Amino acid sequence: MANNAVVHLIDDDDGVRHAVAFLLTTAGFAVRAHESATAFLEVLSTLQPGCIVTDIRMPGIDGLELQRRLNGLRVNFPIVIMTGHADVPLAVEAMKAGAIDFIEKPFDDEVLLSAIRVALDHYDKTGLREIEVAQIQTRLRTLSPREREVLAGLMAGHPNKTIAYDLGLSARTVEVHRANVMTKMAAASLSELVRMTLVAGLSPSD
Repeated sequence: MANNAVVHLIDDDDGVRHAVAFLLTTAGFAVRAHESATAFLEVLSTLQPGCIVTDIRMPGIDGLELQRRLNGLRVNFPIVIMTGHADVPLAVEAMKAGAIDFIEKPFDDEVLLSAIRVALDHYDKTGLREIEVAQIQTRLRTLSPREREVLAGLMAGHPNKTIAYDLGLSARTVEVHRANVMTKMAAASLSELVRMTLVAGLSPSD
């Protein structure tokens, strides 16, 4: 199991979320709790990878819809679904869509912990690179068309003045776009920005 893997717990029920988070923390897992699938998706590009434990019935985006969206984004966090007895057909559908396991409430603590260990082992086997690529793709999608053009110039090794000339912008405007790109891509330096884009095998237009 990777030392940096995080269990992302998603449940709209405060009591359940706090109780499960306490259980997982006590068992030695790194845990980040999210009050809804929407809240999870809003910070997805900044999250440390690992696995997801989510309730299947939640207001707004439910567990199954969350899985569909992650599949669409090619974000391959292994998912463990928590269900009520009546939700088993939904859990079966989630399994067919790629969920690792589902657990019926109320569940035995060790059953949940075992399912999470399996999910994190699966995370290890998929490889950190695959997950890193998915996160970079998610970040790239947050760039505006103009920011993508500036990124293309940076990837080509052009200085700000050249990029400004090519795009018909002022050098100051390019500096602002460049800063936005660095922030959205979570890159601490230009070399890191270039590295992550190359690791993903992507161009800014992808």
